[in-house]
Amino acid sequence: MTRMPEVRGRLTPDRPLNELTWLRVGGPADWLFQPVDEDDLSAFLADLPADVPVFPMGVGSNLIVRDGGLHAVVIRLGRGFNDISCGGTCVTAGAAALDAHVARRAADAGLDLTFLRTIPGSIGGAVRMNAGCYGSYTADVLTEVRAVSRDGERHTIPAADLHLAYRSSRLDPGMVITSAVFEAPRGDPEELHARMEEQLAKRDATQPTKDRSAGSTFRNPAGFSSTGRDDDVHDLKAWKVIDEAGLRGARLGGAQMSEKHPNFLINAGGATAAELEGLGEEVRKKVYAKSGITLEWEIMRVGEK
Repeated sequence: MTRMPEVRGRLTPDRPLNELTWLRVGGPADWLFQPVDEDDLSAFLADLPADVPVFPMGVGSNLIVRDGGLHAVVIRLGRGFNDISCGGTCVTAGAAALDAHVARRAADAGLDLTFLRTIPGSIGGAVRMNAGCYGSYTADVLTEVRAVSRDGERHTIPAADLHLAYRSSRLDPGMVITSAVFEAPRGDPEELHARMEEQLAKRDATQPTKDRSAGSTFRNPAGFSSTGRDDDVHDLKAWKVIDEAGLRGARLGGAQMSEKHPNFLINAGGATAAELEGLGEEVRKKVYAKSGITLEWEIMRVGEK
């Protein structure tokens, strides 16, 4: 067995990951490391043998871990990485801070990061995937991130160097984001909070928020998020092409495409990762046959089948 470095945080072998993902599926990681702070993380990565794979994991809101588990050290940041501070028009947030908490804290300070309020997950994932909704994206407000590379070196990376695009970045997969800095427009705190309440109500009315899902399953073929405006065009939205292919409510074992929003893949009860991924692939195949459109996964799938 590979020798593991000494740590101040928690290092757990053969750690089941199903309970750490929103879909509640997946096998174990070889190791789960939960560092107490950036020093602990940096020292661990510097001392970890170079041939051991590393997988940074947020709160598992946009993730399928396959049933065979993950042959890697999964790094999950916690309390030492969830601080949120506001000064002037800058908001600095730890990578483990929840998007919704950052939006609320920013609004309290009269800063507009309201688009983050309805995005499930944490800031590290929002940066890596350039999360967005209602026509706004992380890239619009991000100025820089702090991160630790696979060799334990610490980096401050300007947003432009991440090459953020629709649901993507060019950040090295082994790089662990530890915090992010945003430049946010000013706004009236009361109005910002009211806007977020409206967004939450709209989300709850249109999405299966009470079911086990991982958010949107596929990227919109149009290459941009819904704007939320009344004049929004739905022709090339993922939910629309799935619906037109007759796949609203489609099932495979315990996996189901939501009746409420057909671009949401849900664990309707006892689903395996293989069933969830298999249903997603069946949807991709049938949508292509119907419309000639190739849907691209938005949910990340990792591990052994």
